[in-house]
Amino acid sequence: MQATRRQWLLWGAGTVAAAAGISGCAHSPAPGVSTPGTSAGFSRHRVGNARVVALSDGVGRRPLAEGFVRNAKLAQVQAALAAQDLPTDYLDVPYTCFVLEVDGKRYLLDTGFADNGPAGTGQLLTHMRAAGIDPKSIDAVVLSHLHGDHVNGLRRKDGSLVYPQALVYVPAPEHAYWMDEERRNAAPEAARGGFNAVQRVFQNYPADQLRLFEPGMAVVGGIESIAAFGHSPGHTALALRSGNERFTYLGDTAHFPALFVRNPDWQVQFDMDPAQARSTRHAMLARMAQEGGLVGGFHFPMPSLGRIRKRGDGYEWLPER
Repeated sequence: MQATRRQWLLWGAGTVAAAAGISGCAHSPAPGVSTPGTSAGFSRHRVGNARVVALSDGVGRRPLAEGFVRNAKLAQVQAALAAQDLPTDYLDVPYTCFVLEVDGKRYLLDTGFADNGPAGTGQLLTHMRAAGIDPKSIDAVVLSHLHGDHVNGLRRKDGSLVYPQALVYVPAPEHAYWMDEERRNAAPEAARGGFNAVQRVFQNYPADQLRLFEPGMAVVGGIESIAAFGHSPGHTALALRSGNERFTYLGDTAHFPALFVRNPDWQVQFDMDPAQARSTRHAMLARMAQEGGLVGGFHFPMPSLGRIRKRGDGYEWLPER
């Protein structure tokens, strides 16, 4: 992916925030957020003989402003939120990771912030324990992509590894992009934060625990990977089939579902290649609606697991109760 100067400027501010350990999606903790499952911070569902556990790393409140959706006016965005009985002056953006329990193994999908994020985040390990999952029992971590809110949770501020025994699986195009020192140096200063965050995490990471994979190949424990590029150069969706049932983790393919599942043409400001992200979003949502399996996303609110259905010119995400 060769970013234009305009693209650098559009998402550079978000990468600066990532360098500070703060996602571009969060500004402050969200007081009084009360969606199903958030009191416990987790939800569980069976997928055939496997189990999927959605785990909150926290919720960030973001003032809603012009430009969050690149190609829609603020009034249009506010109208979409009002139609779903959601606030129109801010977004409460969830950060949700998933643990897949398959044949006695546990696989964590994305990692949140650990202690690198804003107030109200870094709750993943607390919610793991509440769900009866010992963080030491995680056999492998599989990453969808390397934006700060997805990867910072691998390593604490003091440099210690959060999952020192786990293998870590990373999409090869993502690793190549963000670890490229020449590309980092060529980026405008305002856009180097994303590179810095990734390099902080992976610098001197134990080589025998790191596994690079090409999107489209099987990863580990029956987890499939699906190339879902656009949000980032190697953004990858992950899926698990058990028996006749299927779960798909979209990562940030459709970001905040009330906006980008409902309106797949809309482009969140953090999409690095907006046109490719739009094409990917349409393809993935159409596929999810056709398959009918469970679907989760990193910024999907608790219970964070549901189904995609066609709705007008877009889709809707129906939480599983």
